[in-house]
Amino acid sequence: MGITHEKRAIIIAGLIIGAIAGFLVLAGNPANMGFCIACFIRDTVGGLGLHRAAPVQYIRPEIIGLILGAFILSVIRGEHVSKGGSSPMTRFILGVLVMIGCLMFLGCPFRLILRLAGGDWNAILGFVGFVIGIGVGTVFLKNGYSLKRTYKLTKLDTAVMPVLQVVLLIFVVTAPAFIFFSEKGPGAMHAAWAVSLIAGLVVGGLAQYTRLCMVGGIRDIILFHETKLILGFVAVLVAAFLVNISFGNFHPGFANQPIAHTDGLWNLLGMALAGFCSILLGGCPLRQLILAGEGNSDSAVTVLGLIVGAAFAHNFNLAASGAGPTFNGQAAVIIGFVVAFIIAVVNTRQQSA
Repeated sequence: MGITHEKRAIIIAGLIIGAIAGFLVLAGNPANMGFCIACFIRDTVGGLGLHRAAPVQYIRPEIIGLILGAFILSVIRGEHVSKGGSSPMTRFILGVLVMIGCLMFLGCPFRLILRLAGGDWNAILGFVGFVIGIGVGTVFLKNGYSLKRTYKLTKLDTAVMPVLQVVLLIFVVTAPAFIFFSEKGPGAMHAAWAVSLIAGLVVGGLAQYTRLCMVGGIRDIILFHETKLILGFVAVLVAAFLVNISFGNFHPGFANQPIAHTDGLWNLLGMALAGFCSILLGGCPLRQLILAGEGNSDSAVTVLGLIVGAAFAHNFNLAASGAGPTFNGQAAVIIGFVVAFIIAVVNTRQQSA
């Protein structure tokens, strides 16, 4: 049986996205970080002064582009629907926990793929942890886990997120005195704002069209033996690898990898927490941004959780660094697992009661 049109579209989209990610590094983004939802939200939070870690303060136009790209294409395709009301506070907490897990690993699932494409073998254990977290989450899905139904909301609810992105874009372009810009470190490494914005718009549109989601891809393999979604991320890996090796950005090994640490246990546990919480949310951080652009207020609340999680991570010394994890971060990940399991158990029992 030949490849379906849907699978072909996902593969093509993945190849384009992977190539864009590789070229963004050539344009100035940090190595192995053409895109990273967690890192870019953290940088944006710093740019707004919500944390004061000077090396990671820059409002990332890629995030703005992702949301606006999904918004524009969903409107064009008639798929922009205002809905929400599915356990918003629970989603907020899970968003915080996803960010804590990602910043322990130093990257979201998207960056995990890009780190592998750049030869960072520390991401292998991160991937193992990610799969384990998703696998545990699917056990709860099989037993009826749910955060309840959504409801139709007013158009005003859906307008908030796109409007905020336009405001943030104005801040990036005009650089008012109350916005922070890193002078060194990862936050100071970025492509020109217009290049980053266009890249975000394209990737946001492609992700909206194909419904790309790495969590969904692994979940579908486990539950339904369906490979459709994961093919997109295999394509991202291949394209980013080809760009990296063509321009000398492929450096295989564990040591001296950019914006990474070599503590395998906590790389694994950080991504396990991110994977577990993401499947309880129904999608990875990239998917949450796309859904927020499509008008899903529950995903917008999740994004707010990611934002607060990033602020907490740097204000309370939870985030790892190239030197490795902090004690506070290790404690936060363990507490995160406890909270996530309570959420999973409670929302599974409620459905079976």
